Amino acid sequence: MRGAAPVCVIGAGLSGLAVAHALAARGVDFVCLEKAPEVGGIWRKPQAGERGPGYRSLHLNTAKQLTGFAAFPMPDSYPAYPRHDEMAAYLRAFAEWAGLTPRIEFGTEVLSVRQDADGSWLVTSRDARGSSVVRRFARVVVASGANAEPVLPDPAPAGSESFTGRVLHAVDYLEGSGFRGQRVVVVGLGASAVDIATDLSRHAARTVLSVRRGLHVVPKQLYGISCDVIAESPWFTTMTLAERREYIEQALLVARGRLSDYGLPEPDHPIFSSAVTVSDEIFSRIRHGAVTPRPGIDSFSGNLVRFTDGSAEEADAVVWCTGYRMSYPYLPADCPVGPSGRVELYRRIAAPDRPGLYFVGLIRPVGAITRALEAQARWVARVIGGEEALPSEDVMRKEVDDYLSGIAARYGQGLGASIQIDVVPYVQEFHPR
Repeated sequence: MRGAAPVCVIGAGLSGLAVAHALAARGVDFVCLEKAPEVGGIWRKPQAGERGPGYRSLHLNTAKQLTGFAAFPMPDSYPAYPRHDEMAAYLRAFAEWAGLTPRIEFGTEVLSVRQDADGSWLVTSRDARGSSVVRRFARVVVASGANAEPVLPDPAPAGSESFTGRVLHAVDYLEGSGFRGQRVVVVGLGASAVDIATDLSRHAARTVLSVRRGLHVVPKQLYGISCDVIAESPWFTTMTLAERREYIEQALLVARGRLSDYGLPEPDHPIFSSAVTVSDEIFSRIRHGAVTPRPGIDSFSGNLVRFTDGSAEEADAVVWCTGYRMSYPYLPADCPVGPSGRVELYRRIAAPDRPGLYFVGLIRPVGAITRALEAQARWVARVIGGEEALPSEDVMRKEVDDYLSGIAARYGQGLGASIQIDVVPYVQEFHPR
C-alpha cells in the first residue's frame, strides 16, 4: 500500500473531466484513474473500434452549445450535433486546455474501492503492465458511468436457442457495413435502437424494428430550436408540468404526427414520465420503407422470427437494443443502490452512510447533461475543499426519501426513475447561498 493524493477521481470521460476541472480550479490535489488509453469515455470507443456502448454512426443528440463545457465552448466549425470523433477530440482538447492530462493515469483499471475502519478509502487498481497497487484516499469520486452490463430479455422468447442467425447486443454493434445484404431485426425503441436501425437500413437488405412498448420519440429540433435548448429556456421552465406536457405534445403532433402513423405503438404514459428517445432520422427511414416496424418478438424457429401480431420475418441477425444494467463491480454490493432497489444518494451525489464517497454523472436529465455535471462537480469540489459542509446523515436520508417519493409519482418506482432530473431546477439547487 502507498499514499496518494487526497482525492481519487474514477473515469476521464465527460463526468470525470468536469470533476477534475472543478477540483483543479480550487487547488484540490487529486489523481484521476482511467481504464482507457486516453480521455473521452464512450465517445472515443467507435473510432478506436472498441466494444461499446457506442457505434460509428453515433452523434450528439443535444446541442453543442449546451453539451460543451461552459468555460470551453465547442469550436464554431463543429456542426450543431457533432459526431463521436469530434466529441472525443473536443474532450481531449478540453483536458489539455485545463491542464488535466498530467493528473490522469491512463490504462489504469479500478478493481476495488473499500472504506477502511478509519473512514479513508482503499482503492486497488491495476495498470497497463498488469501491476496492482492499493492506495489510500480521503475521498473518492465515481465518475465512470453506469451503463456497463448489457441486458437481454429474461426469459428469452421461446425458441431463442434454435435461431440460426447471428445474435448480438447493441454494445457489440459498431457499424452496418458488416450486415450488407442481410435481413436484420433490431429490438427496442431507445436511442441505440433507432440509431442502429437507421444505420443498418443503409446497408442491410431488410431492416425490421421490433417494438414491444411505445416510447415518446422526439426530433432533435422543434420549431427550429434544439429540444434541449427549449428544455432550459425560462419561458418553458416557468410553465407547470401539465403546461409543458401539453406544449410538447402539440408540437410533436405538428412536427411528426402520431407514432401510430408510422406503425409504432403509442406510448402508454405521458411525456416527461419516462426517458424520451431523440431521433430525426427514424421517421424518414420508416416513411421511405427502409425500416419496417413490427411489434415485440413472440418466438424464434430456425431463421424465422415471429411477432406478437402473428406476422413473421426471416432474419440473418438480431440486434437486441434492450439497455444496460447499472454496475459498479469495484464498489460494495449495496452501493449506490439501497434497500429500496433504487439509487439512494443525497442530491443524487453523496452516499449518506459512506462519508467521502461521491457520484458525478449518475443522472438522467430532461435536456443536456453537461450543466448538471458541472454543477455537481463544483459542489463536490466545494465540499471537499471545506467551503460547504454536508448535513447530518439523517438530514441527507430525509432528502433522499423526499426526492424518491416525489419522483415516483411522476416516473414510477423503477431504478431508472431514481436518477431522473430536470436540469434547470436541479442546477439551481447548487447555487452557493
